[in-house]
Amino acid sequence: MLLAIDIGNTNIKLGVWNGRSWEQRWRLRTDLTKTSDEYEISLSVLLRKQKLDGKIDRVIMASVVPPLTRIFQMVCEQFLGETAVLVNADLDTGIRILADDPYAVGADRIVNVAAAHTLYPGPAVVIDMGTATKFEIVTTNGDFHGGVIAPGLRIIADALASRAAQLGHVELIPPPQVIGRNTIHAIQSGLIHGYVGLIEGILKQVFSQHPEQDQPIQVIGTGGLISVIAPHTKMIDRIDDSLTLTGLRLISERVSL
Repeated sequence: MLLAIDIGNTNIKLGVWNGRSWEQRWRLRTDLTKTSDEYEISLSVLLRKQKLDGKIDRVIMASVVPPLTRIFQMVCEQFLGETAVLVNADLDTGIRILADDPYAVGADRIVNVAAAHTLYPGPAVVIDMGTATKFEIVTTNGDFHGGVIAPGLRIIADALASRAAQLGHVELIPPPQVIGRNTIHAIQSGLIHGYVGLIEGILKQVFSQHPEQDQPIQVIGTGGLISVIAPHTKMIDRIDDSLTLTGLRLISERVSL
């Protein structure tokens, strides 16, 4: 079975693929203070609980947290006895990275573009709402033309609460109406509707510069915060919560041929 690992700045997502479907998926909190032994214990518990220990024979990993990259490599080698395939610009992912410096492109961005190109043929924009919100531009033939990176919704909310003495943390949900009648609703309105404006504004500009702007461009949303914004805009065509893990699976299958 395949173990796919997506190491992000906020969460670490793991999935076990049995050849037909995801046997199990987990989400861990990214913690730079944990040692390889601690992460090994966490992984051991998860696998044993689902009776998957001893069944992993392939590992693929995308990481945007360098200190944890080596830690998880060690965990895979020492605990699973497998060398993890690391996604980077040198790996055959099925796409062409047309960024100025392909080696500076995050592994998660590469994986999401590879997944979108395979799963949703045609020109596309992938929006990944996590710690940062990333817009990835994909063409029909699998060219990754770069993208846009904006501060994530939670980062904006945290910054507002930390820098304004009388404005605290609020739940990231829409208020009853745009015009808030109290401070909490006013903040929620600014965060949610303001972020919808950010998403739609960037998409309009991206559409006008997309290499295939003369064709319908589908927008695929993913990431932990996409469900907060997607209900409030008609510009996101589909949500795929498993896009990154699926991309890892597809790349693993490609390099294993």
